[in-house]
Amino acid sequence: MSETSRSVRVVQKAGPWGFFFLLAYIGAAIYFISHSDGSFWGVVLGLLHAIVWPVYLIYYGLEALLP
Repeated sequence: MSETSRSVRVVQKAGPWGFFFLLAYIGAAIYFISHSDGSFWGVVLGLLHAIVWPVYLIYYGLEALLP
C-alpha cells in the first residue's frame, strides 16, 4: 500500500458550539455598536469589544468567586 492511497478521516464535532459563538459575537457586536457614538472608530471599537467581552465576563466572574 503506497502512501498516496491512504485516506484520513477527520470528525469535527464542534459545529454547534461554533454556531453558538457566532450568534454570541453578533449579539455583542449589535449591543456595543448601538452604544457607540456612531463614528467610524466607535464602530471599530464596538467590534473589538464584541471579540473580547467573554474575557471580561470570565475575569469578573472568577473575581467574584475567589476571595
